Amino acid sequence: MSVYCIHMVKCNVCLCFFYRTGLMWRLRRIFLWVLGIYIAIPLIIKLFPAIQAKLVFLNFVRVPYFIDLKRPQDQGLNHTHNFYLQPEEGVNIGVWHTVPAVLWKEAQGKDGEWFEKSLQSTQPVMLYLHGNAGTRGGDHRVQLYKVLSSLGYHVVTFDYRGWGDSEGSPSERGMTQDALHLYQWLKQRIGRKSLYIWGHSLGTGVATNLVRRLCDRGTPPDAVILESPFTNIREEAKSHPFSMVYRYLPGFDWFFLDAITANDIRFKRNENISLYNIAAQSKSLNGHKVQFIPFPSSLGYRHKFIYRSPQLPHILRYSKTHTVHSSTSKLKPPE
Repeated sequence: MSVYCIHMVKCNVCLCFFYRTGLMWRLRRIFLWVLGIYIAIPLIIKLFPAIQAKLVFLNFVRVPYFIDLKRPQDQGLNHTHNFYLQPEEGVNIGVWHTVPAVLWKEAQGKDGEWFEKSLQSTQPVMLYLHGNAGTRGGDHRVQLYKVLSSLGYHVVTFDYRGWGDSEGSPSERGMTQDALHLYQWLKQRIGRKSLYIWGHSLGTGVATNLVRRLCDRGTPPDAVILESPFTNIREEAKSHPFSMVYRYLPGFDWFFLDAITANDIRFKRNENISLYNIAAQSKSLNGHKVQFIPFPSSLGYRHKFIYRSPQLPHILRYSKTHTVHSSTSKLKPPE
């Protein structure tokens, strides 16, 4: 009986040894696979920098996916008109125009001609430039359109080339050209009425590129609102959470950031804002001001949910009435 027990113990030790050996071998294989992928990703991006451009723009990410951009009413925007413009030959971009909420009833059943003529009303116009990923029909964007519309703004937004149902391939130059084309299209229809620019995330880079173009021409915008902005695209990529596992890797800039530059993607918002500040000293922008309105992280608005802020309507009303005057006035940040 005792021999039998000893024999079983030996077998258990034997089985345990083989089990541990097999487990260690599997863990070793997994580690080598992960290490191989970790090393391969920078090499692949360096050899094929176009991949990095895709990761910056994320225009292939469409959330929600099953959405008909020709029907903004499906997203609760039944006072919105969908149409298309051509900033360049062979490139058509999809545009939404949401009228102020006070025109909601009148807008029902109206055609594109009515919507275009409505731009001549007294209400101001907001040109909204969205960030990367998704389309002009993204939920957080739609919710912001509704807030702006309720405050009496015409909201005009669009998908850059390569996004949504817009044609073409994305690039910094192309995105800026699309924004400039729509800005000029609006100015031709609203005359001397106020036209504001709102950029979010990557759209702040497009917005400041647009401002630079306008300042170079001596026609700066009435106001620019930058939501979740960044300094420049290299700094943004370096501080992005996705770069955390490579941030301290020797050659990080060479592997990843130079691949962005190789695609002619720069978005030097810091330089563009400096130019805007210089232009603000001119007579054309006399009395304009720059305000920074922080939203504490404890409020939970994170990167794209600013529309939830009960303070936002107050901030926008105040900014609208003090855009040109009272350059020393300040807003109290939300608490």
